[in-house]
Amino acid sequence: MTSHHLVAHSIEKLKRAHIRITPQRYGILEYLIENDNHPTADEIYQALSGRFPNMSVATVYNNLRLFTKVGFVDEMNYGDASSRFDFTSAQHYHAICEECGRIEDLYYPGLEDIGEVTTTLTGFKVKRHRLEIYGICPECQLKLEEQTGDRY
Repeated sequence: MTSHHLVAHSIEKLKRAHIRITPQRYGILEYLIENDNHPTADEIYQALSGRFPNMSVATVYNNLRLFTKVGFVDEMNYGDASSRFDFTSAQHYHAICEECGRIEDLYYPGLEDIGEVTTTLTGFKVKRHRLEIYGICPECQLKLEEQTGDRY
């Protein structure tokens, strides 16, 4: 699906849930879909403040919470000060750089049935799951090699 189709599909879903489509909501959703860099609420606010001069950071937060409740957006809180937000069109996982904090989406079809497997093995009724893989991204590996002379 193109980003335009994802926006349209998401807007339809909001309408079915009887959620009013304000220009700000549309803008925030569109931004999340087009920027897969897992922005913080503050980054979204900065990016859209020119387009919506009357919008506050609180408006961005409230709408992100709403989208999270509806199931479009995952709030990713990995222990740093601000949560990052991720538009979720498909179940995916995250590779996180311990040096710079960069987060890469990782799609791994083999893990799709992990919920069912967990239920079978443990009897748990699985509500959700997430997988985080920590390491050092290629850019940071190069920087560290230059600084120390060691290979990472």
